[in-house]
Amino acid sequence: MIYPNFIGQGCTVGVTAPSDGNRKETDFIRLDNGKQQLKRDGFNVIETSNVRKSDKGRSSDGRTRAEELMGLIIEKEVKWIIAAKGGDFLMEMLPFVDFNLIKSNPKWIQGYSDNTGLTFTVTTNCDIATVYGCNFNDFGMEYWHKALKDNIEILKGNDVKQTSFDLYEDGFYDRVTGLEGYILEKPVKWRNITTNDEINVSGRLLGGCMDVLLNLVGTRYDHTVNFINQYKEDGILWYLESFSLNSESISRGLWQLKEAGWFQYVKGFIFGRPAFFDSDYYISYDEAVLSILDEFHVPIILDADIGHKSPQMTMINGSLATIRSYDGKGSITLELK
Repeated sequence: MIYPNFIGQGCTVGVTAPSDGNRKETDFIRLDNGKQQLKRDGFNVIETSNVRKSDKGRSSDGRTRAEELMGLIIEKEVKWIIAAKGGDFLMEMLPFVDFNLIKSNPKWIQGYSDNTGLTFTVTTNCDIATVYGCNFNDFGMEYWHKALKDNIEILKGNDVKQTSFDLYEDGFYDRVTGLEGYILEKPVKWRNITTNDEINVSGRLLGGCMDVLLNLVGTRYDHTVNFINQYKEDGILWYLESFSLNSESISRGLWQLKEAGWFQYVKGFIFGRPAFFDSDYYISYDEAVLSILDEFHVPIILDADIGHKSPQMTMINGSLATIRSYDGKGSITLELK
């Protein structure tokens, strides 16, 4: 596993828009404040030309998005690349991405949601660790949540035991000033659905947003089986979360990934809180997951601090991790080796 150089004082953070870009005034305020916050923390920040553009859900055409990313990849001072926003159309840039160039210039690449299309493919195609964590604008909140501080400390190479948070944001809210933090309103409660006992499991982390992973499976960018075979001795800890999949889509999607061979050597599954969820057949999230994954006889955790319902933990694709979950609380410890 290739780990990019850790970040530190004076290094440059590159912000780009591989999916959608910023379009609202509050987005621009948040973006500018995020840059100022990181500069106060000792970093230089640059942005590509598409970060402040949005047209029909795209920051620019696919080729331009790839070129903007490659420009940051070859910039020697840039050590950490963060996606500006999520969206729906990142896959349009993949045919223009130079994975060989990325492999010869490893940088930390971070984002979530639609950016799964980049983080997951870079790890499984290039054997480079990537970051499934907040997009850039979260750094624009006036007072950083602990999740953001942990994110930076991990990429500095410091040992951080991430623990489950107390409260999470259950909905999606328009910002008034652009500087608001998370609206923390509901208690966090991790749920072990395969055992009443404590779960303590280790393996290589891999995953992202299921909505996007289902678009990748079986394409020329799907090197997942080769990747998991390479690390079969460690076993794979799959972390997954969904944006708009209902119970039927989750069952079908997990079945597809299973039949594609993705879940060989699985050590456990941990699911984030779904952003939107319903069912045409009154099938619960638990039932949808268990209908496919129960046969693996491995630990399964639901409602963890991963993905769309903030705050979210920093997940490092390709890293060794130990996950503990008991009595509604949990922790994740990463080993970057």
